[in-house]
Amino acid sequence: MFFDPLYFILVMPAIIFSMWAQHKVTSSFNRYSQMPTEKGLTGAAAAIEILRQAGVMDVTVERTPGHLTDHFDPRDNVIRLSESVYDSTSVAAVGVAAHEAGHAIQYAEHYAPIKIRTAIIPMTNIGSKLSVPLIFIGLFMGMAGLINLGIALFGMVVLFQLITLPVEFDASRRALATLDGYAMLTVDEVEGSKKVLTAAALTYVGALAVSLAQLLRFLAMRRR
Repeated sequence: MFFDPLYFILVMPAIIFSMWAQHKVTSSFNRYSQMPTEKGLTGAAAAIEILRQAGVMDVTVERTPGHLTDHFDPRDNVIRLSESVYDSTSVAAVGVAAHEAGHAIQYAEHYAPIKIRTAIIPMTNIGSKLSVPLIFIGLFMGMAGLINLGIALFGMVVLFQLITLPVEFDASRRALATLDGYAMLTVDEVEGSKKVLTAAALTYVGALAVSLAQLLRFLAMRRR
């Protein structure tokens, strides 16, 4: 009962695309990590300057352990930059830092998609933990109610990832516009940062593709 050809037809291609996207972001980051910025701008300095230009003065920038663990924490109003970004003067580091500053600006300006995404995080966390077990328990026991509940919870995960796409693309758009508009990077450096951020965005597209494929598979299993 648990062998399903739809897994190989729908889900596996999405997984392969997602793996390619992960490889793409790693290779792009590594490539542009070797390209220093002409002005010697560090990731931390770029984030601070972008926040200043946007008039966001209550967000701090800190170093955090790990590689590509960069994120904005809205609870503490802190941009945390990884060790490979914080002090680095590379085009890749500045692009990543600018992207996180873009998220901080989104919160400061009450950007609607990021507010919606934040609001559904609790249900998304529940869905990510319980949806698949509920679906397979329901299938095993022949309980349509459990299957439907599991699919509904998994739908929250898909919705979260769907809303994440405009959030991520908008943060990158804000970052690149500021880096270019205030001449923080040269034209070629902005293009390099764009390639890094575009590759990073593909990972979110890949995650959504996998989840959508799984959702279609679960719906087909319910019908059977």
